[in-house]
Amino acid sequence: MDISLDKMLASTLSSSLPEISRRVETDRFGPFVFQLGFIVGDVTLALQRVEDAHERFVVSPLSQVANRLEQEVVVSSVFGTNTIEGGTLTEDETASALVSDPGQVQAIEQRRVLNIKAAYDLSQAVAKLPGWSLTTQFITDLHRLITQEIPHPDNRPGLIRDNPKTRITYVGDAAHGGRYKPPQYGKDIERLLVALIAWHDDLVAANIPAAIRAPLVHLYFEQIHPFWDGNGRVGRVIEATLLQAAGYRYAPFALARYYLTNIDTYFTLFNTCRKAAEKKQSAPNQAFVDFHLEGMRLTINNLQDRVNRLVAMLLYASTIRRALDDKQINARQYTILSQLLDRGRPLSLDEVRKSPWYVSLYLKLNDKTRSRDLNRLREMELVFLDTDNALWPGFITPKNIKPMSRKES
Repeated sequence: MDISLDKMLASTLSSSLPEISRRVETDRFGPFVFQLGFIVGDVTLALQRVEDAHERFVVSPLSQVANRLEQEVVVSSVFGTNTIEGGTLTEDETASALVSDPGQVQAIEQRRVLNIKAAYDLSQAVAKLPGWSLTTQFITDLHRLITQEIPHPDNRPGLIRDNPKTRITYVGDAAHGGRYKPPQYGKDIERLLVALIAWHDDLVAANIPAAIRAPLVHLYFEQIHPFWDGNGRVGRVIEATLLQAAGYRYAPFALARYYLTNIDTYFTLFNTCRKAAEKKQSAPNQAFVDFHLEGMRLTINNLQDRVNRLVAMLLYASTIRRALDDKQINARQYTILSQLLDRGRPLSLDEVRKSPWYVSLYLKLNDKTRSRDLNRLREMELVFLDTDNALWPGFITPKNIKPMSRKES
């Protein structure tokens, strides 16, 4: 497993790393240069932090919660990448769409979600193949999956953009660094995609870590902008595939949520790096590489936190089941705990008491019984009540626990 930060490169990362560049002459766009464009010494620490975070993550109890974590990551990342490109579904609606029968889906927004998931499935499949490498066929296959059955004036799934002379494609806007005119001529675009893949092969041969290769390919892919529509979604899946093939787990797709959270920076950096290169500034791609590495570190750490939370929930579920079996709690109390567990977050006590399931539990019982049940759960620390009267499941300890009075205990 590559796991991104090659050990040999880690020990030799210095200003001695040769610049690996490729200049391509096109027919109509002019010269296009692929380059590393970052200061090697400035990324060493960030790379090490990403690797350290991932090593901690993969030795955590992933196997216990792998299915749940994967489902959550898919929903969150599909929601993220779709929303970046104008998708309107909420995260809950995205989750519902993902379990829909593709043959029965007619709504465009649901189709967009299922298309992204199909691209994710292809990405995960190829990333597991020994010796897999990036190809134009893979890129066009991703585009075909992402754009199939989506209405667009020029929707041509899997086909490279070739602008007629009467129509000019622009990318970007004034709010994010300005508009950019990418290559317009189909033959130029095809040549640049081939060159991008060849340049990436050069990076692989030079042991450039995947955590740097992936964002650089993403950056240049978006500058080439080879399709009429769907370029952002395709670019993010390409990036994720390169990271997955290097051994990263879950984070490659989860990174889409980081991009959504920092969407203005994300969009602006494409122009910032392009303009820096046009002005022949040193390290023109540094800002995007830094942004990506920080995103990887934060994403992996968030995943680690989520694994810890899911494991805590599993232990809590086992604890409350055992308490019921041992008659330490009654069926009513177990129902309260199960409802809090299912939600995985605190609920206001007033909200709990107004819930239909809670009302039905105590329909024929008095307030004294209700209070006694809750107080017993608090004594056992299976629930916590905070000073704002929010009820917390026992696997989460709030900072402001409300002390029990003598009367309550």
